Amino acid sequence: MEASLARSGTISTRTLGAVFLWLLIFSGGFVFREPAPYELFAVVLVPTWFLAGLPLPRQIAPLFVFLLLYLIGGIIGLSQVKTYDQAPMFIAVTGFLALTSIFFACLVAEDHRRLKHIGNAYIASACFSVALGLAGYFQLVPGAFELFTLYGRASGGFEDPNVFGPFLILPLGLLFYGVMNREPGSMMLRLVLMLFILLGIFMSFSRASWGLAVFTLGGIFVLSLINAKRPTDRVRMFAWLAIAIVGAVGLVLIALSSDQVSALFAERAQIVQNYDGGRFGRFARHALGFKLVADRPLGLGALEFGRRYYPGDPHNIWLKSFTAYGWLGGISYPILVFWTIIRAVPLLFKPRPWQPVLIVSFVVFFGHQVIGAVIDIDHWRHYFLLLGLIWGMIAAEARWSDEMQRQTI
Repeated sequence: MEASLARSGTISTRTLGAVFLWLLIFSGGFVFREPAPYELFAVVLVPTWFLAGLPLPRQIAPLFVFLLLYLIGGIIGLSQVKTYDQAPMFIAVTGFLALTSIFFACLVAEDHRRLKHIGNAYIASACFSVALGLAGYFQLVPGAFELFTLYGRASGGFEDPNVFGPFLILPLGLLFYGVMNREPGSMMLRLVLMLFILLGIFMSFSRASWGLAVFTLGGIFVLSLINAKRPTDRVRMFAWLAIAIVGAVGLVLIALSSDQVSALFAERAQIVQNYDGGRFGRFARHALGFKLVADRPLGLGALEFGRRYYPGDPHNIWLKSFTAYGWLGGISYPILVFWTIIRAVPLLFKPRPWQPVLIVSFVVFFGHQVIGAVIDIDHWRHYFLLLGLIWGMIAAEARWSDEMQRQTI
């Protein structure tokens, strides 16, 4: 992938690879059905890149091993499925997404400069998806409401607003970090794009994404303060935070001036919805589900929880790991999460070229574990991207340390 064909008058393979990587990330914002365009890009790009010699660093072994165990648990769990119409495809998608996570980790470990391309593509994808959601919600284009909204909520390029909203959090964080830390580029453009994405998050009316946005911005602000070198930097951060808050509040107030928006906001702002409580509500299903899998080491099988046992999916990634992926998957998933956190935390405070992306990715990843208590995140493309990015930077740090040690010998 690195050899140049410039002498023959063609584009270098490095440039071509960067273009296709950009398109892959951009396509992640449009998931109406499975398999999505994202999979069609990845099914060609991922094996091609590995066949071209993309190395598999040993530092990402925990990611590889525990994703593999998670997948094996799901495959074994298929033995518990009554009908095989959708379950095998569900596990196949899980396996493919796990592969993309490993792919992104390898890409970043080999060359951390790819983080810039990934971030730019993700921000572009988020803005385009928000534009679709707003066009649908406000019926700016004929037929857009049916395509880009669900239950009166903006869903953008996704079939579910509850996926659309969280998808927007990472680009929001990248833009916010850039504003807070005066990274090269237009501050005004970053601020405008940040507010535009915030509007998309608000119009998704996803309570999880609302909370995740607040958590992410707060976490990035705190880590930026800790890493700031001068008191003047901290003063500037507080100033930009105040500007961002005023802009966000103003944007929300403008949106709430619409009776349609304010009515839906009043409904969605309630902490407990009608489907959360009750005998078989979301929270009751969590308790019942854990009791159910306590004596089922193979799990219930993919998609069986909401088909055969209860009226609805688990809506809890920790429970989902046990029901769809058995005890093997249910144990492997939290081990991978905690291992990721333990390895990443010390790196948050080391001045490296990838530190900005690591800080944002880590805060967003941690926040996803929190909202995972009320929603299934095991098929979110951006979640596997997050996981891969973090482990890629963990591997990049190990490579960086090795090079520093060789230079001092």
